[in-house]
Amino acid sequence: MMRQIWITRAGSPDVLQLREAEIPSPAPGEVRIAVEASGVNFADVMGRLGLYPDAPPIPYVPGYEVAGHIDAVGDGVSEDRLGELVIALVKFGGYGEYICVPHDQAFHRPAGMSVEEAAGFPVAYLTAYMSLVIMAGIKPGDHVLIHAAAGGVGLAAVDIAQIFNATIYGTASANKHDFLRERGVQHPIDYRHKDFEREIKRLTNGRGVQIALDSVGGRSWLKSYRTLSAAGRLVAGGVSSLAPGERRSVWGMLKFALTVPWWQFNPVSLANANKGVAGINLGRLWDERALLRVWMDQVLAWYAEGHLHPKVDKVFPLEEAAAAHRYLQERRNIGKVILKP
Repeated sequence: MMRQIWITRAGSPDVLQLREAEIPSPAPGEVRIAVEASGVNFADVMGRLGLYPDAPPIPYVPGYEVAGHIDAVGDGVSEDRLGELVIALVKFGGYGEYICVPHDQAFHRPAGMSVEEAAGFPVAYLTAYMSLVIMAGIKPGDHVLIHAAAGGVGLAAVDIAQIFNATIYGTASANKHDFLRERGVQHPIDYRHKDFEREIKRLTNGRGVQIALDSVGGRSWLKSYRTLSAAGRLVAGGVSSLAPGERRSVWGMLKFALTVPWWQFNPVSLANANKGVAGINLGRLWDERALLRVWMDQVLAWYAEGHLHPKVDKVFPLEEAAAAHRYLQERRNIGKVILKP
């Protein structure tokens, strides 16, 4: 038997329950991973609140990324992989002690990368890579606005932006600014006490930024769009404003719907403004395994070259998943939050 964390109903972190289940056997083309650490992501919080449309019907086991070792292989997979230390993207089910995944979704863990760093690596760095490189087409010397810059995806984006010698503006609470400066953010912005749109205009002498990565959503998308220079690109990669509290809020959902600037993002408005808006949802690319492998190979190569520096903020035991969710939802983390069986 193995232990897993289940979302038993939509609600506060207390709806997460530890349960036992049979250890799965890998199907043909799959490997089974003995999980040593799992990444916690804001999408898990959204799923717990019942706000993530791609989630399975409740009850289910959340979790998008794990690290561990291969302890069984299915037909068609070489036994040479037994014992291999791996990082894996998973389509839910990561909050547990074992999981089976397609063999090409289990990537070799680089030398020197801890299991905790590995568990928090794929979602953050693939999201940041897709946002900056694929969708925004970052160029050397670009000015880049990164929201939630001290979070897992935010810090991954900071790492990648520095590869391109970008000037980085990062929103975060004031207590995280010293850390962000150490990581290469030239202009931390205290979003709780300053209007980031005005700050960007001030800091750029009115020119704006070439790229804005916005995981907040709602009115923030419009404000980020207005920070863009001519030919600027906004990448919308999350809606954390939908989860202001531990429970789902009808008022929060209504406010979000009323503040999304649909009128601004129509083709005519975009053409007249000479700006671009793109959206990303890494979970929708689960079946694009060849594409994900190319991207993962690139970010792993950058890690091997010393360009990327995964930051683990706090590690919780698997049975304390509720506390991990609270910690993440209260925006207390600098970097990734990890669960360990």
